[in-house]
Amino acid sequence: MTQNIKIGVKQLVEEAKAEIEEISAEDAIGLLDDDNVVIVDIRDVRELPRDGKIPGSFHAPRGMLEFWIDPGSPYFKDMFAQDRKFVFHCATGWRSALATQIVQKMGLKPVAHIEGGFTGWKKAGGPVEEVDAPWKQK
Repeated sequence: MTQNIKIGVKQLVEEAKAEIEEISAEDAIGLLDDDNVVIVDIRDVRELPRDGKIPGSFHAPRGMLEFWIDPGSPYFKDMFAQDRKFVFHCATGWRSALATQIVQKMGLKPVAHIEGGFTGWKKAGGPVEEVDAPWKQK
């Protein structure tokens, strides 16, 4: 039997974007040295060594994000207790749009996401830092 999906991912992303702040990659590059901003990379851990990362960004894998943000969770990370703006990104902006919508609903604020994600960041000329793969032996 085929599943009858009623809302596709594109619609979910568009609905999320209607509720959240979306920052252009160019504007996000300008926030890189702002101490009041945390750029949060929600990509999978395997994407970082393959593609690099935004220098100084905080990695919070998408699968753990809500648990890391909730102070009542045993997985809570102090990073999310700071009084700073959290700007999320993934590879292309789909996952980060959905994640930003969820954390905003949770009460984290202020939050935004980078339009076009890490791909947009690189196309806009944003700096990229290499990441070593911990599972690879040297």
